[in-house]
Amino acid sequence: MPTGVAIHDAREQLFDAAERVLLRDGPSALTSRAVTTEAGCAKGVLHRHFADFDAFLAELVLDRIGRIESQAAVLRNSAGTGTVADNLTGALTDLFGAVAVAIVGLVTSRDDLRARLRRTTPTGIPILTEATAMIASYLTTERELGRIAADADVDTLAPTLIGTGHMLFADRKGTPPEAGAVHKVVTTVIAGVAQEPLP
Repeated sequence: MPTGVAIHDAREQLFDAAERVLLRDGPSALTSRAVTTEAGCAKGVLHRHFADFDAFLAELVLDRIGRIESQAAVLRNSAGTGTVADNLTGALTDLFGAVAVAIVGLVTSRDDLRARLRRTTPTGIPILTEATAMIASYLTTERELGRIAADADVDTLAPTLIGTGHMLFADRKGTPPEAGAVHKVVTTVIAGVAQEPLP
């Protein structure tokens, strides 16, 4: 596409293109040229919207973190409905779609990107840190509702669920785990604190 042709919503188009490259070819293939080629635009389009490629990648990760915040609201609103195990299974499955796992791989493979993200996520791994906070917030609400034990340690349960969920979904090229496998992990982790019958 010539540089004179405008593209609508360039940021989102570039982010979507980056995700496609990331999913198809992995973090090492993610370059500004690969992204703009995938998006069908001139390389200059990326540099008109972002200071440099690391700034672009940081904004991509922050945009995806913003999506976790939306997921967190949905999960919190599910507290008191359905079962805790089903709600957590759905949340982990939604969270660890191929894109989130690929973004975690991107963050862990690029030192400069991680350094930029430290400004907003000073500890932990961006995406996983926010996901852990999402699960902890949900479990806290369920504890207040009496659906998990009053002495449940949500600050241990949340990273346990996120870490185990990430391990289940981590094979980027493989088939994602079936819902039953995710549910089994969830019910095992929360078995000691669930106040509702587990299947």
